[in-house]
Amino acid sequence: MTAQHASLAAGRWQTLSLAEQMANVGSEVARVRRWHGKDAQLCEHAFVRALELLDLTIGDPRWAGRRKELTPARECLCDAMLGGHQYGSNLESLDRYSFAFALAARANR
Repeated sequence: MTAQHASLAAGRWQTLSLAEQMANVGSEVARVRRWHGKDAQLCEHAFVRALELLDLTIGDPRWAGRRKELTPARECLCDAMLGGHQYGSNLESLDRYSFAFALAARANR
């Protein structure tokens, strides 16, 4: 997979707080939701970017002790894209979940 967020993968991602990282993931989830069923290519690109950012967050050494919390978010996003059959995930609930991080990131500025 080619890095969509090359500057973030190069180390800038580790300067962001967990709330900021998850808020950025949430921005991509919102794009996935917006384009789902409307434009398959834009939806897929946003989905790939969301997965990439989640992978960067999961791989951030500062959150090593929180991987059991972070990896289910990735699984739920994949489940939602596949129809929510395994976990009952949907893009609307993931968008709401992500929005809380955006609020937290903004409050901590």
